[in-house]
Amino acid sequence: MPRVVVFMLLMAASSASLASECVVLLHGLARTSSSLKKMQEALQDDGYHTANIDYPSRKYKIEVLARIAVGKGLAACRAIEDVRTIHFVTHSLGGILVRQYLSTETIDELGRVVMLGPPNQGSEAVDDLNGVPGFDWINGPAGQQLGKGEDSIPLQLGPADFELGVIAGNRSIDPITSAVLDNPDDGRVSVDDTRLEGMDDFVVVAHSHAFMMRMHKPIELTKAFLHTGSFESVTVQ
Repeated sequence: MPRVVVFMLLMAASSASLASECVVLLHGLARTSSSLKKMQEALQDDGYHTANIDYPSRKYKIEVLARIAVGKGLAACRAIEDVRTIHFVTHSLGGILVRQYLSTETIDELGRVVMLGPPNQGSEAVDDLNGVPGFDWINGPAGQQLGKGEDSIPLQLGPADFELGVIAGNRSIDPITSAVLDNPDDGRVSVDDTRLEGMDDFVVVAHSHAFMMRMHKPIELTKAFLHTGSFESVTVQ
């Protein structure tokens, strides 16, 4: 059989398989679903169904936001006929919402999870800048729960007991916030604080917190982990 025909058959089989898979995308604090639009389009081009969820990140605490955002994502994917696997791709706070939801609920269809820039160990920036005028207005109740103190939700949640890949950034466009973080950092969270016990793979990219989810390499890394459970196959710069 000609090689090109074999390749086309393999691609068709892959697309048919992905047609039964849906990816829930959850944006970060004070962002909207538009911040993950480029990621969504790349996943759709790969053959996945997607549910890019908007949620009021500045209005409620993490416990409430988790039920709202994850619940909306699950409902959207479950409404699609023949979907059997539901993955999650998250940015920043979105990853903590998935952890919070899974601390109390089970997702029978759960596939793999990719977190970009998640404050899995909290962020010192929250503790150090919490007293700055306007911080609570900009970041809302959830933002105040992302520190390293007694009220830290990330530190109250357990290790990952699901397939997880974490992508951390080591470039910053915010020197003020970076000044209170351990280096290297992405301008919102240090590389070390993105790590989570139980994660399956971890990679650092040369991008900032604000823009990593729109960049080519993190998108390719995300697709690779959803396909294989590993970042190893990605060599793009």
